[in-house]
Amino acid sequence: MLGFFVVALDAQIVNVALPDIGKSLGGGLSGLQWVVTGYTLTFSSLLLFAGTLSDRIGARRGYGIGMGIFVLASVVCGLAPTLPVLVAARVAQGVGAALITPTSLALIREAYQDARRRAKAVAYWALGGSVAAAAGPILGGVLTEIDWRIIFYINLPVGLLALVLRSRVADSPRRAHPVDPIGQISALAALVGLTYGLIEGGSRGYGSPDVLVAFAVAAVGALAFLISQARGRHPMVPLDLFQSRPVAISLAAAFLTMAGFYGVVFVQSLYFQQVRDASPLQTGLLFLPMTALVAILNPVAARVAVRFGSRVPIVGGQVLMVLGLLGLALAPLDLPLWAIALFMVPVGVGGSFTVPPLTSLLLDAVPAPRAGTASGVLNTARQVGGSMGVAASGAVIAHMAGFMDGLRVSLAVMAVLVALTTVLSLLLPAGKDHA
Repeated sequence: MLGFFVVALDAQIVNVALPDIGKSLGGGLSGLQWVVTGYTLTFSSLLLFAGTLSDRIGARRGYGIGMGIFVLASVVCGLAPTLPVLVAARVAQGVGAALITPTSLALIREAYQDARRRAKAVAYWALGGSVAAAAGPILGGVLTEIDWRIIFYINLPVGLLALVLRSRVADSPRRAHPVDPIGQISALAALVGLTYGLIEGGSRGYGSPDVLVAFAVAAVGALAFLISQARGRHPMVPLDLFQSRPVAISLAAAFLTMAGFYGVVFVQSLYFQQVRDASPLQTGLLFLPMTALVAILNPVAARVAVRFGSRVPIVGGQVLMVLGLLGLALAPLDLPLWAIALFMVPVGVGGSFTVPPLTSLLLDAVPAPRAGTASGVLNTARQVGGSMGVAASGAVIAHMAGFMDGLRVSLAVMAVLVALTTVLSLLLPAGKDHA
């Protein structure tokens, strides 16, 4: 739970501090995007590999290595003298987070043989992420009022406590689990190339030589990944998973809803402080209605799915998100801040309503031996979506004449894309019999 808490916290807490980080270290909009995506992109792209590594070296050892990296990287983030050093430390945090997430769940699996006790433990594990999501913006605002560097030091006591508790855990078994180095390297090249092209293209221009090279690397990496997954002996992502319509639609919906959520958190953090002159603390409080309701209502989605079937909360959640995105895109510039905060609520709540039933529906659509792979692919799709949401939103803002023009266009485009997956989600099975 402590591990998932710090992993989720660092995806949220930094957004409110971005304007202060920019004033302190410079770097412009693209630099601030890298502060966010350096963490989320590394985390998402290494998640499947980290699960395999956990099996090979044992969950307890993998958790210790991941938390150790995360804590040390957090110290470097707090001490960073320049923006490149901060981004590099955020990348290292992403490596640690990728190791912490699957190993923390594996430790729960090893500790609880009884299914009911294990389900309760997993619920507490998820609670750590929910608390972090709700507390992140406010905690970030409070600490940034003092010094933005403190937001990274908050990880130290939590991480050290987790490592102390880990010392009391029995050693984990190790399993011979095949790795897919070509798939991992090519996927990383594709994601980094695409992200670099989107972010830097917005500020330097999409005809810039290094941006064109980045897109070429992304294309070659994507092609190499597809070939390695189709012909490799031990693919990370078996391509026949996507032959299932429920799987393909679920992954698309998961990708875009997370892109919308992370994109809103990123652009609204800048909007509140740079356009409306809100303080970091005020900005954190404006996020509270959205993040708190996400944490409170997350369990409700599962109950709705049990009563009405999985498709109802999946479609309904995306409709809510579309309405929230359009509301933010069309909101007048002089609209009271509390009203803007209310428009953000359906974005967060709508996204959170789709995740539990999407996960359930996805697992029902694949054979039992592939459940672990399918859930790993789903989580990867969600985290990659978050990274792309920040990269694309920032690129649009940088490319447009004014900040507000870019904000409106990026949110409107995101609303259209989520609307498309909403229509596709109507083709999903109702899932009532399996919920």
